Amino acid sequence: MKPRDRILDAAMLVFRRQGFRRSSIEQAAEAAGLTRQALYHHFKSKEELFRAVIERLHENALAAEIAGGEATEKAGGGLADILIAEITARIGQLIAPLEGSPHIEELFSEHLLQARDIYQKYAAHYAAQLTSTIERVCRKQRLAIKGMNASDLARCVEMAFNGTKSAYPAMQPADAFLRDFGIMVRTLVAGAVSPSPKPRSRETARRPATKPVARKTARKSGDRR
Repeated sequence: MKPRDRILDAAMLVFRRQGFRRSSIEQAAEAAGLTRQALYHHFKSKEELFRAVIERLHENALAAEIAGGEATEKAGGGLADILIAEITARIGQLIAPLEGSPHIEELFSEHLLQARDIYQKYAAHYAAQLTSTIERVCRKQRLAIKGMNASDLARCVEMAFNGTKSAYPAMQPADAFLRDFGIMVRTLVAGAVSPSPKPRSRETARRPATKPVARKTARKSGDRR
């Protein structure tokens, strides 16, 4: 394992146990089996170390999101299944390293205070990933999006994600969070997506329109011939 990865693993353990405010760079160095000076060779402050931990969390979350969506797509899932699988995998990678920590709410709060730019950077990556998935799946499964484009639908899914987060601080309990989020995504997709209309065959397109046949009316007795 590279020294940087060993330091980040150790720092994650320290932040998980102590929270951000009560932890120190000395504690991270001790957990990594390094001297403070050796750790300072890689990270100049606790804040810089915390930012690196957060960035690695997001890198792993994005990779898991892509893999989760691909696996569900290969298994024959529909668009809603694939989108839910992607974000469920993302959340799993973000939550799992912190699960059980008594400081989880503080860490998510500090995440936005200390690393807002990193959060915004990866928020753009997540949105782009969802958009790409929606475009690909709609093309393969011959689906049409009504009244919006793939980017709009991806933004709605992310809004559903953020809205569900507001009801579940730190996305806990995770099972209830994911259940409610899944309901919202399925409702969104059901309202926004429908099968594409079947294209007219070439033969139908070339066939001339038939003229209406005039109906002959029967002559009544007594009419002039």
